[in-house]
Amino acid sequence: MPFVNILRNILAMIGALAIIAGLAGFVAAQNFLGKLDPEAPAMYTEFAKRYMENLDPAVAMVRKVRVEDGLSIDDVIDSMKSLAAGHNMLYVGDAPFSRQVEAVTGEPYRYVNFLSFCDVGVGAMMADYDNAYTAFMPCRIALVEDNDGTLWLQMMDLDMMIYGGKPLPPDLRKGALWVSATLNDILEGAARGDF
Repeated sequence: MPFVNILRNILAMIGALAIIAGLAGFVAAQNFLGKLDPEAPAMYTEFAKRYMENLDPAVAMVRKVRVEDGLSIDDVIDSMKSLAAGHNMLYVGDAPFSRQVEAVTGEPYRYVNFLSFCDVGVGAMMADYDNAYTAFMPCRIALVEDNDGTLWLQMMDLDMMIYGGKPLPPDLRKGALWVSATLNDILEGAARGDF
């Protein structure tokens, strides 16, 4: 019987330690979550869902819209520039990747171009908040032709930058939300050829 009593006491101690560890973990998780932006749990849940569908983090971090049939590359670019101007967002240039591939390889390549947009005020707030945010600037929308000739507009989903950590200062958050919404309007509108 003494062995059974010793075993029971050991198991009771293990159970008590497990409960204490679980409570400590719960308190630590609550403390951590309390430091995040209130929208972080929903944003990470949505990101995880997209990730699990594709098992590709790049796909999960990108907004993608198919360009309507009948629109040319020039139509889409003109639409993007017009929509940006209408939102007071600067078009700051492009990087025609397909031309660079062709120059290096000497072979034709499908159309890929990165168009860049910026709001100087929000950009300055981001840079002043943390230099790491300059890696998100300028904001880019890729115009990509897939292998069957279909055109797509793609951009990084800025939700992780906006909601993924500690709350941004109110002015920066407001500006970042405006930039994200404006880029999404450009993405959606240009896919239809709006002006």
